[in-house]
Amino acid sequence: MTRVLLVDDHAVVRAGIRNALVNLPGLEVVGEVDSGHDLLTALTKLQPDLLVMDVAMPEFDPIQTVKHVRREFPTLRILVVSAYADEVYVTGLLGAGVDGYHLKDQPLADLQLAAQRVLRGERWISSPLVERLVHRQSAPTANHVAPQLTRRQREMLRLLTQGYDNRRIAQAMDLSVKTVENHLTSLYRALGVESRLAATNYANQHPELLAITGLETSSPKPAASNALTVILVDDNARYRQQLARLIGKTYHAATLYEAEDVAEALRLTKQVHPQLAFIDVVLPEEDGIQCARRMKALSPHTRLILISAYPDREFRRLGLNAGVVAFLDKKDLDAATVRQVVEDALGG
Repeated sequence: MTRVLLVDDHAVVRAGIRNALVNLPGLEVVGEVDSGHDLLTALTKLQPDLLVMDVAMPEFDPIQTVKHVRREFPTLRILVVSAYADEVYVTGLLGAGVDGYHLKDQPLADLQLAAQRVLRGERWISSPLVERLVHRQSAPTANHVAPQLTRRQREMLRLLTQGYDNRRIAQAMDLSVKTVENHLTSLYRALGVESRLAATNYANQHPELLAITGLETSSPKPAASNALTVILVDDNARYRQQLARLIGKTYHAATLYEAEDVAEALRLTKQVHPQLAFIDVVLPEEDGIQCARRMKALSPHTRLILISAYPDREFRRLGLNAGVVAFLDKKDLDAATVRQVVEDALGG
């Protein structure tokens, strides 16, 4: 018997979904949850095979939740049933690990088919969404010259690739929603695109757009002779910028990428194979030591440096076992320390 958990903050909607699914042979609805807050507890207690969930619930971060659920319950099938049809939102959730995205205004027969397809290990996307995704995922031409973006535009583009909506972008960048809308309009114009989805696709095809250079982080000085590609992994944007400035003072030819969580760090590692990565020990959902181990598997030649505000001997031991070459106390970081550790890590 296939076990199903329903998650939606509206009882009427849950009842409609339940009535549609109970008619499928071999399927049993074993529980219902009305908030994201209780989701993980229910998953642990009920151990369902299929999670059918809404994603537009109060005080609920769907993308981060899906990433967490996917790590904790890797065999669980996840079907989103939502009224929200924004393409970037859909692609963000699919990228986070959901197996299907079904629109609530579609027939119940389609919902039954969606559940069956997802349980067979297939991907499901409601047909209106498929048409919109196909028609709007037009890649830039090969001859298109990469635009020059401001740091703010790059940060906004990075958040778009993470599936952030305008409200979350405003919160992350300490801006008003109206200001975000204005900046997005300018960003789309700079990229030569017309939508959030097209901007996200452009960024995925041109990851160099998300990088900053050492020259941007400090006053002009003679550039270092060797180019350097670095990923900075920390969930604190202000600290990432501080560390970028320290590296930029010494290595003006450096190309710097920022990641706020493990998923983003791994995606960037696959794309750019950095020479060096600075990784905070404490990250959302997963610790920096695990992040280092996974980055090393993707890019064996990358030199990894762990950083922490709370240096600990056990962290150091675990980090070295994960392939880390150095462990630094955040409080001791300055330009001279960064220069020394980078030179040591790169053998020169």
